Parts: sequence; structure tokens; C-alpha cells
Amino acid sequence: MEVDPFPNTHTQEGRRDMRTQLLASNDVFVTQIPKVELHVHIEGTLTPALRWKLAKRNGIPVRLASPDRHPAELQSEQEVEKAYGDVISSAQLSQYAARAREDPSLVVPATFFEAYYSGCDVLRTRQDFFDLAYDHFQRAAGMNVRYCEVFFDPQSHTSRGVPWDDFMGGLREAQQEAATELNVQSQWIMCFLRDSPIGSAKEHYRQALAYRDMIIGFGLDSNETNHPPHLFDEVFAQARADGFHITAHCDVGQRDTHANIRHVAGALGGTGADRVDHGLNAADQQELTSLVAARGIGLTICPWAYLRRWTYRETAERLRVLLDQGVRFSISSDSPAYMDDSWVLHNLLLAKQMGGLSDRGVLELMKVSVGMSWASNEVKGRLLHELDAFALTQTLG
Repeated sequence: MEVDPFPNTHTQEGRRDMRTQLLASNDVFVTQIPKVELHVHIEGTLTPALRWKLAKRNGIPVRLASPDRHPAELQSEQEVEKAYGDVISSAQLSQYAARAREDPSLVVPATFFEAYYSGCDVLRTRQDFFDLAYDHFQRAAGMNVRYCEVFFDPQSHTSRGVPWDDFMGGLREAQQEAATELNVQSQWIMCFLRDSPIGSAKEHYRQALAYRDMIIGFGLDSNETNHPPHLFDEVFAQARADGFHITAHCDVGQRDTHANIRHVAGALGGTGADRVDHGLNAADQQELTSLVAARGIGLTICPWAYLRRWTYRETAERLRVLLDQGVRFSISSDSPAYMDDSWVLHNLLLAKQMGGLSDRGVLELMKVSVGMSWASNEVKGRLLHELDAFALTQTLG
């Protein structure tokens, strides 16, 4: 059996050590290559520093866990940062709850969904949404991201009474300023929350049409348990008929993940999706790898996100299956603020290590990402030209 170079990534300390080692490699090629990112949630880029700033500005207490767990109010930015570092997956909650029953003094950390959605509460005004998006674009520019397609979750904002014009206006202004000031082009993918009623998805789709000049496609995210994608076929079929791209999350290690991948890739909205978000479990079954490869469907892989459910070796083995089978995929960061502060650079370094990729392999991976993107042909041409120009300055192995 292959030796696992990072055997402790199921722990926060193990992932931190891996992150330190990956950065210590001083991989100039991965650091400097122009990048495309196709799977990042703008709400998942809310850093502890920005969360604290917006909470103070809006007079909102900062808590990460669900209210029914009576979490303590965090008293400083440093406490917020520590709480982010302690975030666990939903799958880990039962383990912690069992330990807490034996030791009542044990504080059960916030789950990812608790941390993510409680963070939305500090987003109240147009300025808040501008600050959130522009903070992300600045960080992306620092990692040489040239183009990104960014998810956003309107239902998590309208449910709190935030008007569409406020969050869409703030996102639009940040998008425009990033294009002119940071050389970062972007487009928006609106997600339906799969654990909200289908009627809410339909109504939000109708309302979103007022902003169709901003929205390139529609996706499906949030808690996958007992919320299969076929429930949303009707609204995705409408989006397809109206000329939008469609995609959906099929997260790793879910109970019905193989059936969900099969449906999204082959039948979502009546036609099958343009992409599958995550979808790494396609590597488990030849039928699924053949399906996505034959249809030319790209997967948006976020390897750091999987380490709370799988070992490094389990993730790497599946990634190499995709490479061997010719499945198209891109590397992205998902919700990096809640995933060990690991952004697209760190995910790309991890994917290079997991896949045993050369610099030339990384270059080809980025070109595949351009092809998978929903950018215009003109933008794709510019991105490919920049990648080729960058390659000419390198000695490729």
C-alpha cells in the first residue's frame, strides 16, 4: 500500500502542518501561473477579520454554532479566528456529541454549515456585500487569479430581510472594481439552497431574472442529506430553457452521492448539467467516470474540503483515477475561510502533490479549467494566450 505522506490530515494540526510544508516548497510555478477558479462561495470567503469588522459595524454579536446549542458570544477577532480553526464537518458532529455526553465540560465546535450560515448574519448592507466580494477579489488577485466564477446564496439573505438590490448591488460594484483595478474578471452563479422548499427556489429564480446580466448560471448547494438534485429538475429545466448554464453540488462521501452524480451528469433539468461541483466519488465507479468523460462534463474539485471526511490517501487515489480516465476537472477552494484558510493556491499545491503533476501537468490543468469555464470565447482566448505566454518564460518538466 502506498505510504501516506500526510497521515494526520483528519486533525486540524495535521492539516496545518501539511499547509506549512506545501508552502515551504516555494513552488514558483504554481504561485505565479495565471489561475482560473470555478468553485468558490462568496459567503465562504468571509474571513475572521472581516466577520469581526462587519459585526462591530452592524452591532451584531458573533456566534458560530446554532442558537439551540446556546453558543457563547465571541469577544475578539482572535476568538473568532480560533473558532474558525475548530470548525468540523457535519459528519463529525455525532462523534463530538458523544464525547460531550461523557464530558459535559467539552464544547462541541461549530459545524461547517453552522459557521457558514451564521456568518451570513453580519451581511446587512450594500457596503457589507461590496466589502465581502472585494476582499475576496483582492486576495484572488494576490494569487494571480485572472478569472473566477463565484457562487452566491440569495435565500440566505432574503430570509433575513436583505433586499435583492442591496446584495446584488454590492456584488456588482465589487465585480466591476475588481475588473478595472485588479485585473480579475468574474461572473456569478446563483445557487438554490437544497434544504429549502422547492417553491422558494422557483420564486428566487423568478426574482433573479431582473439581474440576468450578472448571472451566468444556476447551481445547487447546502446540506445534501435527503435533498437529491432531482427535486429541482423543474427549475433547472426552466433555467436551461432561458439560456443559463446549470450545475449542482455532489459532495464527497454522501449517502447517495453516486446516484446524485449520475442524475446531475445525465439528467438534471432534462439534459444533464454542464458541470458537476465536487463529484470526486465518480472515481469509485467506472460507469460514472465513463459517463462524465463521454459527455465532456467537468468536475470542480476542491481537495482541501475533503480532508475532514477522507484521508489524504483516499482523496489522492480518486484524483489520480480522474487523471488516468481523462475526466476533465478544475481545482478550486470552495469556502476557504472555513477550510483552514486554504485558498485556490493551497488547493492547487495540494492537487499537484496528490496527482504527482509536473509543471506541464499543472499548465494543462489550468487550460482545462479555461475550457470548462463559462467565459465568453473572447475571454477564454485571452486567458489561454496569457497561459501560453507564461509557459514561454518557464522551463517545463
